[in-house]
Amino acid sequence: MDRSQKADSVAQLTEVFNQAGVVVVTRNLGLTVDQSTELRTKMREAGASYKVAKNRLAKLALKDTDYSGIEEFLNGPTALGYSEDPVAAAKAVVDFAKTTDKIEIVGGSMGATKLDEAGVKALASMPSLDELRGKIVGLVNAPATKVAQVVNAPAAKLARVFGAYGAKEAA
Repeated sequence: MDRSQKADSVAQLTEVFNQAGVVVVTRNLGLTVDQSTELRTKMREAGASYKVAKNRLAKLALKDTDYSGIEEFLNGPTALGYSEDPVAAAKAVVDFAKTTDKIEIVGGSMGATKLDEAGVKALASMPSLDELRGKIVGLVNAPATKVAQVVNAPAAKLARVFGAYGAKEAA
């Protein structure tokens, strides 16, 4: 990598750190190309990204961002999982780490809050932003449905009573 490529890489990583809701640092313990491709695919499906970056360049990009606390995790063969959704990247990495011992979760950060391995796993166990939105819509929608049923119930009862009287007179 020449100097301009390094500057571009640092600028790109800085942009990632400024937009990310969570960053998860992993250590590669011998992932095969197929496993790495599978992890990247799962991350994309979850709305997250996975990037192997030079530690020195990542440390430069971390300066003046909320994620500067994860510098200590960047040693050895590391990679970064990140997403705007605070749960997506953590959930995807933790789920993948359960299937193989070739990747280790080192830690991460959610904004200025630094997370250790247990913190990342706890974050992964939380419902995602989309799941929470679905629950809220369900909660908001349920009372509206009940109100409609209550309002329509007396009219339906009245219609049945009139129908019964009509049937009685016809007989």
